[in-house]
Amino acid sequence: MAQTPQQRRANLKFQKDQEARRGKSEDQIKKRVEKAPKSPISMFWLVVLGFIVFGGLVFEVLSRLFLN
Repeated sequence: MAQTPQQRRANLKFQKDQEARRGKSEDQIKKRVEKAPKSPISMFWLVVLGFIVFGGLVFEVLSRLFLN
C-alpha cells in the first residue's frame, strides 16, 4: 500500500526525531522535551494591560505637572 503525503511527512518527522535522539542519554532527551510553561495570556494583552495601567499613570502625572 502506498503512503499518502500526510503519512510520509509524519514518518519523516518521526525519523528525524529518532535520529536526533541517537547516542544521547535519557536525561538529555528529557531536558530537551521539557519546555518552559507557556503564559496563559498573550503578549498583546499584556501590552494592552500595561498601557492601561501605566499609560493612565503617565497621563495623570503630566496633567498635574502642566495644568497646575
